[in-house]
Amino acid sequence: MIQSMTGYGKCPVKFGNRTFTAEIKSLNSKSMDISTRIAPLFREKELEIRSLITASLERGKCDFSLTIEENAGTASQSINEDILSGYISQIRSIADRQHIDLPSDWFQTVLRLPDVISQAPQEQLTDDAWTAAGKAVEDAIRRLMDFRTQEGKALEAKFREKISNIRELLASVGPFEKNRVEDIKKRIRESLESNIGTEYDKNRFEQELIYYIEKLDINEEKQRLSNHLDYFLETLENDHGQGKKLGFIAQEMGREINTLGSKSNQAEMQNIVVRMKDELEQIKEQVLNVM
Repeated sequence: MIQSMTGYGKCPVKFGNRTFTAEIKSLNSKSMDISTRIAPLFREKELEIRSLITASLERGKCDFSLTIEENAGTASQSINEDILSGYISQIRSIADRQHIDLPSDWFQTVLRLPDVISQAPQEQLTDDAWTAAGKAVEDAIRRLMDFRTQEGKALEAKFREKISNIRELLASVGPFEKNRVEDIKKRIRESLESNIGTEYDKNRFEQELIYYIEKLDINEEKQRLSNHLDYFLETLENDHGQGKKLGFIAQEMGREINTLGSKSNQAEMQNIVVRMKDELEQIKEQVLNVM
């Protein structure tokens, strides 16, 4: 079963009066590309988090965040009442001496003054806090991987549909191919007779015609394209990590389809080739999302 590189996972975990939330999303990328936003408390664990993401997800452009939300009734800052009272006393005294009006909104004024708001002391990460946060990280990654698996199932169904369409189009080439040789002979003969008359070496004409028709033979291209279609489906059966390989197979399919188009030399067959290319282009677009 293939996996998509597109996914999303989120997991909140309550710890005391806080909630730790891990969130991760991924898009397609040729390699592992991780960007993180981690709360200062967990910054020391960033390398460990990156290693866990890389080992689990293998490939993709990932955005990860680990945040802390204070529950109602808690605060990480406090107002220093003694300093605030001192500022108010000084402001009133200065306003009285200088005949200045007192502020209409005391809080807007004094809360901006130095040291009125005191920050909470720097917190140290405890083992219990990291255990809770680590569970959030692991669960978010697991949910993203479940998302990738579901997306992979949808991609596989789409690939099988497109491969089946190309196979049907390839089979539809047969009836036109049977008449193609006779049409080519007729056109070349009519061209010769209209340009140089009926006096030409019939044996040489047949020899050149055979050589020309051999150049336009598409049996090898049909066989190779059919083999590529089978190989693509076989590769889908592998566990995961087959995105690049599927991309290579799709490129080979494109080469055979292009050769079919250049050799077809018939409007109906060229129309079929155009439809094959359209189906293949949709495969190539979606292969970019495969792990």
